[in-house]
Amino acid sequence: MIDPADAAKRLAAARALELVHSGMRLGLGTGSTAAHFVALLGERVAQGLKIVGVPTSEQTRAQAERLNIPLSTLDEIPELDLTIDGADEFDPSLRLIKGGGAALLREKIVAAASLRMVVVTDRSKQVATLGRYPLPVEVDRFGLESTRRHVLRVADETGCSGAVSVRLDEKGHVLVTDGGHPILDCAFGSIPDPEALARGLNAIPGVVEHGLFIGLAKAIIVADADGVEVIGDLA
Repeated sequence: MIDPADAAKRLAAARALELVHSGMRLGLGTGSTAAHFVALLGERVAQGLKIVGVPTSEQTRAQAERLNIPLSTLDEIPELDLTIDGADEFDPSLRLIKGGGAALLREKIVAAASLRMVVVTDRSKQVATLGRYPLPVEVDRFGLESTRRHVLRVADETGCSGAVSVRLDEKGHVLVTDGGHPILDCAFGSIPDPEALARGLNAIPGVVEHGLFIGLAKAIIVADADGVEVIGDLA
């Protein structure tokens, strides 16, 4: 039996594929919905589509290599035409929380290097106010507990409250990102002022990057059992 949420993700990914044409330089996102896009892209490449992709994680790189999708790096092509990526949460202002797959740093670098970022997701990720999904904050290993306390202080100053904990892997060890950093998961429940929180987190020396993606997504393709809706501008 096909999972309805998974079917919706594939539907959103298929709509995003319509934005791709030969000659494009693409950012390839990370996560379950982005994986659908990469799979569909691989089918098009096998049929003759000429593109080059920059993956946002080693997981995505491995998938793209299996599908024989030509890959490059931002050092070789520092400007991209389009990035297709997923989101853990989005609000009506196209603000996102990303990083559930621990790829937020590379995802944000790739998104910032792109002329357009389009998000593909299913309806369950839509919220009125960000924060239901724990906000990931990628941090340096040095001074981890000190940085965690700084994050708690900034959260309090910007109207957020909740546990801030180090993410563990399936074996109970501290999870380490592709960049070699731990992640703090911030279970705030609600983020009343995402811009203020983002500014505060950016000012903490031990914070490498956070999962608030503000002003990066140009459009969101969201799918459910009733079909596909585009929020924002795909042009």
